[in-house]
Amino acid sequence: MSVQSFDKNLSRKQRLQEKQRRQLAVVDTVDKAEAKVRKAEVELAQAVTEAVQVFGDEQSASEGLDMPVEAIRRFLGMARDEASSTDNVVEVADKA
Repeated sequence: MSVQSFDKNLSRKQRLQEKQRRQLAVVDTVDKAEAKVRKAEVELAQAVTEAVQVFGDEQSASEGLDMPVEAIRRFLGMARDEASSTDNVVEVADKA
């Protein structure tokens, strides 16, 4: 109940500012979580790439990791994309 009376005592501008502050805080939290997920996916993609090399091929890695071949291929694609984007950054840095 005190929250409702507190909200009523704020001006429209103050309520809007508070709502925007909460929204920005949530967006910031989601952005940070997405960055962590992306980092974890890249690490997993690198590990899957290594597993394919160790097991010999995608099918063997799929069986050894108990992971569908489609997932193996998705992570291999991510690893390739990450490697190519890293290569592009190095090339740009070399040209600069």
